[in-house]
Amino acid sequence: MTACVPSDALGRRVLCGTEYATVRYVGSVPPTAGIWLGVEWDDPQRGKHDGTYEGTQYFKCRHPRGGSFIRPNKANFGVDFLTAVKDRYGLNDEQDIQHGTENTFVFGKKSVEFVGMDSVAEQQRQVQLNQLVDISVRECAVSHAGQKEEISRTCANIRHINLSKNLISSWETVTAIASQVQKLETLIISENKMKFPTTSTSVSSVFSKLRILALNQTEITWTEVLLCAPGWPALEELYLTSNNITVLERPDNVLQSLKLLDLSDNQLLDGNQLHLIAHLPRLEQLILRNTGISSIHFPDVGFGCKTKMFPSLKHLAINDNKISQWSSINELDKLPSLRSLQCHNNPFMDTEKNPETLRQLIIAKISQLEVLNKSEILPAERKGAELDYRKIFGNDWLAAGGNWNPEKNKPSEEFLAAHPRYPSLCLKYGVPEEGELKGRQPLTLKNQLLTLTIKCPEKPEQKPVEKKLPESMTIQRVKGLLYRLLKIPGSELKLSYESSKLEGKEVELDNDLKPLQFYSIENGDCVLVRW
Repeated sequence: MTACVPSDALGRRVLCGTEYATVRYVGSVPPTAGIWLGVEWDDPQRGKHDGTYEGTQYFKCRHPRGGSFIRPNKANFGVDFLTAVKDRYGLNDEQDIQHGTENTFVFGKKSVEFVGMDSVAEQQRQVQLNQLVDISVRECAVSHAGQKEEISRTCANIRHINLSKNLISSWETVTAIASQVQKLETLIISENKMKFPTTSTSVSSVFSKLRILALNQTEITWTEVLLCAPGWPALEELYLTSNNITVLERPDNVLQSLKLLDLSDNQLLDGNQLHLIAHLPRLEQLILRNTGISSIHFPDVGFGCKTKMFPSLKHLAINDNKISQWSSINELDKLPSLRSLQCHNNPFMDTEKNPETLRQLIIAKISQLEVLNKSEILPAERKGAELDYRKIFGNDWLAAGGNWNPEKNKPSEEFLAAHPRYPSLCLKYGVPEEGELKGRQPLTLKNQLLTLTIKCPEKPEQKPVEKKLPESMTIQRVKGLLYRLLKIPGSELKLSYESSKLEGKEVELDNDLKPLQFYSIENGDCVLVRW
């Protein structure tokens, strides 16, 4: 190798201007003279060919125009970790007090030179480096660990490192850096295209305290994750987005402390892949945005029972997928610990045009859900959703063999598969009465409007006004409406209401964030406004 080309250049990551690439070839390219680097660009639009020049193939690319030849002096092979830290935090040698004029001070007519100022500056820099706990060297061209033990001597208190989008080309380099950080808890190494171990790694204490690890856009496979995982005994959060992971394997005796797993933007083969990670005992949050799954199924139990899969799962995100059937939402009621669900942008949501109706259907189908699409489900909202669900599908229940007589109540298997919670809702609220099902209107926003009278009892000159307001409208929004009517700032308004059924009893509306339905306000009630 020449002086400007590292001996291990092949396979190294390089930066050319602002473009990232991987070195695939080092050598001559006749008839030109000198050494060339054959590189495969991260952005294939930057390239010119597939590694073939004038009929000779020097290297291979995944994209037919993803490769180029560049001179070594155009490639930046990066810096060591500590150099990047010093540069990022302004603690490099160039910013020290220089020997010369900065070390010379004038007292009257005499110049006095202070000897040893360089060593004082070095000590100050060492103290500052040793105080660093949370370090980010994102996009600092870090490519290697540097001299052995230099990091541990200089930055002994590091706990959190962001190494994303650098020039790290192998997991071995990551280990070399981490081995010098004894208290490492968080490691972000996303956007580094790396080589990972292909055989099981020996268990060491390098990552013994690591709790959070981000490996987004690193081209790691699930098999490679499991090969590295024995070295992560305390890991609680693992981020693996955009890695082209398609197939999962069961993590036997590894990742047992994991609480959060993010597999977003990996096109999984099918929803059955989830069964392979379903027995992680402590997994509380699973993020599956844009993973291509079209269905979710827990075959170990029937409806009305709780699955043994995902025993601790509380938060599930399945946004931007291909789930088209409500049966997958029914399946989620089998999860014993599920409390929060995000499910925007799935085809099943197109079956109902009214977003409020859609929300209430999901709430009614999943009994223990507390948060849906980042919005809290209040007790009154759940009760309303379940009662309406019971009414909406009451006629279907009757047509499928349901009956008010318990001895004759035998709804079909088909109905129970479509509405597995219906029997439990009937047990909770009673079967729908015949009068409830006659002339039943669909659950729409229009049917959820409350007709209320707004009065100002201390301002007789203000005439009562009748308004139709959504029961989901918050007190804060009601105050906004009143500001437009009365021109009184919402902060000065005090609201209460009188029930049409309990004349003379006044209930204060004291929480701006709560909806009208929280206070059990009904049609015909009167909202009292004071300021």
